[in-house]
Amino acid sequence: MPQGVLPEIKTDLKTNPMKIYTEIIGNLYDPEWVKKSQDAEVEYIDLDQWTAQKSRFVVSSDRANEYAVALKRHSQMLDGDVIEYLPEQRKIGAIRIRLNDVLVADLSALAREKPETIIHISVELGHAIGNQHWPAVVKGTKVYVPLTVDRKVMDSVMRTHHIENVTWSFQPGSEIIPYLAPHEIRRLFGGTGPDSDVHHHYEHAHAH
Repeated sequence: MPQGVLPEIKTDLKTNPMKIYTEIIGNLYDPEWVKKSQDAEVEYIDLDQWTAQKSRFVVSSDRANEYAVALKRHSQMLDGDVIEYLPEQRKIGAIRIRLNDVLVADLSALAREKPETIIHISVELGHAIGNQHWPAVVKGTKVYVPLTVDRKVMDSVMRTHHIENVTWSFQPGSEIIPYLAPHEIRRLFGGTGPDSDVHHHYEHAHAH
């Protein structure tokens, strides 16, 4: 079944009862669940990044089993979230999110410039990103921007502004996550901006 929304679950329930998962009980990246997963078989429920932002959906796992999820409003899934644990069957049902690429702007070349130049270029980059209403995370000398529009559009915007001493590239989201703190991960992959009221009950232990 293609990824859908919960109203479809209600229709199916009339003729084919389906268990509805309403809670996130852990995360595979937490030490407790790392240990549990070593003694269990993990069934992955694959979500794209946008479906992961929903709280109600129906998807198929990598074993072709259907999972109906209905979390509390404003909740959402993070990569590795566990929604089913059957210790007697040594089975774990966990979310696996296919993350979008991230635009990475590198400002390290600015270190050689005068303070006035650094300020000017930083403000120029901030204007370019802010004018597009793109969320961003600043980490060291790099600025991370999630793909909220087509990659070609983002590349075109950066080329149009042609900001001196700023290089950029697109990198897989999965490669960026290990360098980010939990709140930075949510900013890039979880919500649509700093005021997003989406929340999650588990902090990822793999982010430093």
